[in-house]
Formats: sequence, structure tokens, C-alpha cells
Amino acid sequence: MPPRNPPQPTGQVMSLHLQPVTFAEAKAFVEAHHRHHQPPQGHLFSIAANDGERVVGVAIVGRPVARRLANGYTCELTRMATDGTRNACSFLYGRAWRAAQQLGYKRMVTYTLPEEGGGSLRGAGFKLLGTTPGRSWSVPSRPRVDKHPLQQKLRWEKVK
Repeated sequence: MPPRNPPQPTGQVMSLHLQPVTFAEAKAFVEAHHRHHQPPQGHLFSIAANDGERVVGVAIVGRPVARRLANGYTCELTRMATDGTRNACSFLYGRAWRAAQQLGYKRMVTYTLPEEGGGSLRGAGFKLLGTTPGRSWSVPSRPRVDKHPLQQKLRWEKVK
């Protein structure tokens, strides 16, 4: 997935650039780079960061998975995946929030595992709200195979 209209290199410190990305491209990047989740089933929008030569990360934003948060003005950053490029996560968190605001959203939430530090989220202005219980989506009326961590998660938010 090459960058679209990549910026010309300046010989200075590498900077990141925002680029549009299709859902299929974002899902492929998540499949290749995310540590513990598969790509989501859908999205509202996806964005990518490039370093002038290649895509180094993607953010996928969708409707909140938790039904109680689905008020029409809240979106959820459902996947963040990078190749480890410095500052790519903070860059994408910030740009995803800006894009969501332009679409009329007033709140963005996302979740991390406790062992993930959260420095990129704090750097992008997200606040830690607390923990949520980990659990399976499988119920007797609709059995499912769990393909994600079932442990406790940390909920983060950014509000307008």
C-alpha cells in the first residue's frame, strides 16, 4: 500500500503524513501488524500515516461496540496498528479525533490492554476513564468463538 501523492523528502528528520485509506487496505494492515486483534467487521472511516515512502500505521474508527455508548455522537477507535514507527500512534490518534470532530462526533472512546502503556493516548490528549471487565461475546442464544483477549481493558476518551 504505497502512499498516495507522497511528500518530497527534505533530508531532515522524518515526519509523518496523513493519507486516505480504504477499509480493505486498513484491514490488510491490521491483519499484518496488530498484536492481538483481527480487523473489525466494519468502520465509519479509516486513515493511514505514511513516512513519505510507505504506510507506517492505520487507525480504524467505527460505531461504539458497547451499545450504551451508541448515542449518535460517540465513535470508537476500534483498531490502531503501526509497524513501530516512532510517534505513529500519537499522530493517528490525534488525526482520527480531528476527522471525527469534522464529521460531527463529540466523543471518541478506545480501549487498551493494561500492559499497553497508554503514552500515545495521553500524548494525543485522551483521558483514562477506568477499567472495563473482559468477557466473551458468546452467549447460549448466539455461541461465538472468541478471537480476542478476554481480560480487563482500560477505557480512554476524548471529548469536544
